[in-house]
Parts: sequence; structure tokens; C-alpha cells
Amino acid sequence: MVKHNEEVLDAAFGALSDPTRRAILARLAEGEAQVTELAKPFRMSLPAVSKHLRVLEKARLIERHVEGRVHRFHVNPAPLQAAQSWIEKYQQFWERQLDALGRYLEQTNPKEASHGTGSSDRE
Repeated sequence: MVKHNEEVLDAAFGALSDPTRRAILARLAEGEAQVTELAKPFRMSLPAVSKHLRVLEKARLIERHVEGRVHRFHVNPAPLQAAQSWIEKYQQFWERQLDALGRYLEQTNPKEASHGTGSSDRE
């Protein structure tokens, strides 16, 4: 289970590392589309867009539906949910750490904490 989850995360984050693929995914979040529709905003060939789609498909971030010669794509939310869960775990960790730091600073110097230490106070 852990190994499978790591593979899903590796594939998802790898696919999301490219701005073109993120833009394609954002477009597909609005609704399904064909390759030609997805290629319009980019200055690249259809084969280049198809390569990006294959990377997203291999990461299972999108799924393909074929009707004759027409290939339509849509988002598969499951890998994104796994990535979001992973990020949330670390977000909670850092929030706890920063809260603890804030409490420590308030205890060690309560005057500064109650008056604030922003640059606007010094101006």
C-alpha cells in the first residue's frame, strides 16, 4: 500500500512539474476536451501536446475516452486527492511548528508579542 501510494505521488508530482501539463490539467478541470481543443492555447504541435497528454495519462491524472477517431480527455481526481492529502499532512506539521514558535516568542517576550514587531510599528 505504501509503495503504491509513493508511486502514485511520484507520478503525479512528476507530471505536475511542467507548466504546460498544469495548464492542460486546469483546462480539463473545466470539462472534457479533444486534443485539438487542448492544443489551441499553446505554440506547439499536436504531437507535442499529445506527449504531454501521455505523461498526464501515465500518471493517471487524466483519462481518455475514444469514440471512433475522436479522443476526449477528462480529469481523474484520485491522484490529485492523494497528492493533496500528502501536502495537507506536511501543512499541518508546519502549522503546529509555527504555532509552537509563536507561543514560545510570546512567553519569552510578552511586550513585543502584544505590541507587534512589524516594520509599521517602527516607522
